[in-house]
Amino acid sequence: MTTINPILLEVFKNRFAAIAEEMGVSLTRTAFSPNIKERRDLSCAVFDASGEMIAQAAHIPVHLGSMPLSVQAAIAACDMAAGDMVLLNDPYRGGTHLPDVTLVAPVFAGGGRPAFYVANRAHHADVGGMTAGSMPLSTSLFQEGLVIPPVKLVKRGAVDAEIMRLLLANVRTPHEREGDFAAQVMANATGVRRLCELIAKYGLDTVSGYAGALLDYAEAIARARIARIPDGRYEFADVLDGDGLGGGEVAIRLAMTVRGEEAELDFTASDDQMKGSLNAVRAITLSAVLYCFRSLITRDVPTNAGIMRPLSVLTRPGSVLDAHFPAAVAGGNVETSQRVVDVVLGALAQALPDEVPAASQGTMNNVTIGGLDPRTDTPFAYYETLGGGMGAWRGGDGESAVHAHMTNTLNTPIEALEYSYPFRARAYGVRTGTGGAGLRRGGDGMVRELELLAESEVTVLSERRERGAYGLMGGKPGEPGRNTARIDGETTELPGKFSRRFPAGTILRIETPGGGGFGQR
Repeated sequence: MTTINPILLEVFKNRFAAIAEEMGVSLTRTAFSPNIKERRDLSCAVFDASGEMIAQAAHIPVHLGSMPLSVQAAIAACDMAAGDMVLLNDPYRGGTHLPDVTLVAPVFAGGGRPAFYVANRAHHADVGGMTAGSMPLSTSLFQEGLVIPPVKLVKRGAVDAEIMRLLLANVRTPHEREGDFAAQVMANATGVRRLCELIAKYGLDTVSGYAGALLDYAEAIARARIARIPDGRYEFADVLDGDGLGGGEVAIRLAMTVRGEEAELDFTASDDQMKGSLNAVRAITLSAVLYCFRSLITRDVPTNAGIMRPLSVLTRPGSVLDAHFPAAVAGGNVETSQRVVDVVLGALAQALPDEVPAASQGTMNNVTIGGLDPRTDTPFAYYETLGGGMGAWRGGDGESAVHAHMTNTLNTPIEALEYSYPFRARAYGVRTGTGGAGLRRGGDGMVRELELLAESEVTVLSERRERGAYGLMGGKPGEPGRNTARIDGETTELPGKFSRRFPAGTILRIETPGGGGFGQR
């Protein structure tokens, strides 16, 4: 195929994206856990024969930007036949953190090698490790849960029962995990079926040709957008509060150079990897960069690997943004990714002050709770991220109490929460007045109070507890977040990162940060 029809290009852009979206619907509707079924902590995408992402559903940026590396790791490790599916979660093979489990399936079209791949990634509420929920204050990857290298979970259409037994023997909630794994398998089966239908209708040469054309199309639009950024060198730095294990602030530093239609992002001056779990693997850094530059493009461009072609990302092995195995990484995916976005947008704001917002809350406010449910006498594991304030920009105030940037999940509805877990929701609302002041005000954070109805192990990984999200152009920073526990009427201040066991009756209160303000009044 040599001629690209622009109408067909648009058709294929939407057909590929629709396949990923349908995969997501299948996974959401068949999953067992509230984290996937209700919060939609999952992502689905379509890949070409080399593992380059062609299209994605409108799911989670931190998943999608790193998923190509997992797909490529699966391709390199396993010789896949029709009906096979490869499972992995290893952060050092394209993963993010251990609870994010990726399943990859090949799509054959008559040849000896796969013509395409489909993949989904879902956050499992528990994959073992030293604390319930598998998001501990860890010092090693091995403390965080079961590490799964690329392995065939499905062989010729049948789930490998031995591998499944091994997986389920290492988690606290095996029934829920088995249901979520089955949902991932069915989501991939949906994607394979739809791609085969597309190939049957148009032919492999045409479908492959337009897949490649979509990558080129996205690259061209990205280059045109970068070309409108003034050439120059832009530097910015921000810090993480610390790793929760006694270490101080950790700096993320960026020197961004824009030349014509290309940009180089140099993070090599960032601090060394830390003892605790806020280290990020390189895949996380790439995800954050992709998200930021995709966000600059206002046109309806496909989000695929073409957008990264004009971008060069430099990281230093052994640093907080390119950690060495077996560094702990549970929090790098959720917290450090948010700070990378803050830093990239801070640099871009120097070049594009009218287009880039102030910092959003800068954290996902991760809460994991586990224990024994007295209603069923079985273990439970709960995981949730909480929204906060978005940063203001020249065109308007920041949104309040929403998930921002690298997370795109929903909340767990109160009805589902109280049905599934031994909790009672005591408060849930906007944390009024916490957005940064300015000509445009930052969005407000939120408050969530949970009463624990059983003795529970609670782990929280949260950021922006020491200093608020930065403002721009004279705007004030947002209010920092706050964590407390009330036991027998007495309130105790809690750090941004902690893991503790609380008695039944404890009221856990999470107050999330506000976004930064923009401009002076």
